[in-house]
Amino acid sequence: MKPIQLEDRLIQFAIDIILVSKTIDKSFASEHLAKQLIRSATSAALNYGEARSGESTRDFLHKMKICLKELRESHINLKIQKGANLILDLDALEELLKENNELISIFVVSVKTASIKLKE
Repeated sequence: MKPIQLEDRLIQFAIDIILVSKTIDKSFASEHLAKQLIRSATSAALNYGEARSGESTRDFLHKMKICLKELRESHINLKIQKGANLILDLDALEELLKENNELISIFVVSVKTASIKLKE
């Protein structure tokens, strides 16, 4: 996958999170988790933009690890919201979880590859 394609997927993931978050109820738990989910999902996209212009392999690797951390946080948040029935559009929720898992997998491989390059 080309870097611009991955960036586009991260941007679309963040957009989809924002759109789903607009449909939640106004309970404390819903708002709290939705706000945190928006922060972590958008952070992954924004940090990937930073990683693409990393000043060194070490800088690139650091920012990629931040992206991975934020994607994992988003995934756990989505699972909590699913378990608590806070996101009612189950089809959208399942698509978000699927895309989130795929993005995590991509970043795990990228981090491993960059780590190997750094050691060489």
